[in-house]
Amino acid sequence: MAKRSSGGRWPVYLLSIAVCVLFLGPLLWGLASSLRPLDEIFRYTMPFSLQALYPTTPTLDAYRVIFFEKGFGRAVLNTAFVATATVLGGLLVAALAGFAFARLEFPGKRLLFVLTVVTFMVPFEAIAIPLYDLVQGFGWVDTYQALIAPGVANGIAIFLFRQFFSEIPSDLVDAARLDGASWLGILFQIFLPLSKPVMIGASLLLFLFQWESFLWPLIAVRSEQFKVVQVALSDFQTQYTTLWNELFAASIVAAVIPLLLLLPLQRYYVQSVVGTGLK
Repeated sequence: MAKRSSGGRWPVYLLSIAVCVLFLGPLLWGLASSLRPLDEIFRYTMPFSLQALYPTTPTLDAYRVIFFEKGFGRAVLNTAFVATATVLGGLLVAALAGFAFARLEFPGKRLLFVLTVVTFMVPFEAIAIPLYDLVQGFGWVDTYQALIAPGVANGIAIFLFRQFFSEIPSDLVDAARLDGASWLGILFQIFLPLSKPVMIGASLLLFLFQWESFLWPLIAVRSEQFKVVQVALSDFQTQYTTLWNELFAASIVAAVIPLLLLLPLQRYYVQSVVGTGLK
């Protein structure tokens, strides 16, 4: 019976290996290409050879060029600053809004919550022009405010907090109110300490939203000093040629930084998305 069970797992193992190769192959090729000179990028791909997955004479020239000559490091720092500021502001806004939707009663509450949920179903392209007009009216075009402010109020983050706060027993809230606690005191002293998975999950969502943003930074800022990662990546493709080794090097850097955050925190991210409540 044990042998039969073990033998029946081989198709699953082979399928898992095939899926890993399917996903890891392009990543390994991109990493190897970032460590090659430009004239060697496609030498082993047409026809394909396993040498395409590892550099025979690795060089860090592409990384040196993008950081010390092309200013890609500034784009990384800009994006990290914008994403971090969005996370801090977004957590505060989402927690306050989620708490209000979950525990307070006010006119139009259901309608406002429905509109909040609808916001993350509307494609950004549909609101890009009105949003630009609004930011231009504030005088924020070509500033950090233009990059940060639109991402602070995030419908998904508000929804996650609202769902989690709704699961907290009402008896806990009633006891705190009898002790004289204010609504803000209940939020910051009781609810938020219990919402670690939601806070981490919402933080990752807000961070990734800003890290992967391309269209809005392309529209809202023009100066080199405010350029972000995704816009900087497009600079490696010119009208007549593509600097493939530099493009691959910049892409690897842009992909690794979110992974360094997502991998150790993924269990909290999953908890915040798939379920809410108290143990």
